Amino acid sequence: MLLYLVQHGEAKREEEDPQRGLTQKGIEDVKKTFAYGGGMDLSAVRIFHSGKTRALETARILSDMLRPRKGLSEADGLAPLDDPKRWVERISRTTEDIVLVGHLPHLAKLASALLCNDKEKNIVDFKMGSVVCLKRFEDGRWAVEWMIVPELIK
Repeated sequence: MLLYLVQHGEAKREEEDPQRGLTQKGIEDVKKTFAYGGGMDLSAVRIFHSGKTRALETARILSDMLRPRKGLSEADGLAPLDDPKRWVERISRTTEDIVLVGHLPHLAKLASALLCNDKEKNIVDFKMGSVVCLKRFEDGRWAVEWMIVPELIK
């Protein structure tokens, strides 16, 4: 199983947009990251996103690019301060490749919980518009397969 953890693209300041939709840079970064990642044959079956506008907009861009077989869905437990335990449990019951579009610190805690069973380790340094691909082995162990951040792409 592959799990793609995506931090939403750069969002507008609350004073500019109370819903905090993506900036033009945020939109471009997400497109750039996944256009580059497309060469890696991304194969997500479904995209889950938090209820926040910036995550939804990021998920829609990904859905247009990846065309996941089961579409995209808003899901609970992906907000910035949510406990990652809920998603650790959900992920343990699935074998399908999925994308989770969310926020910090939640994504960092989820990655740490999966990779080293300690959500406080903070071992993956997420960037806005980035994607981290984690791979689950048959014995239940997780490893970082790869990571793309927009700043690395010309």
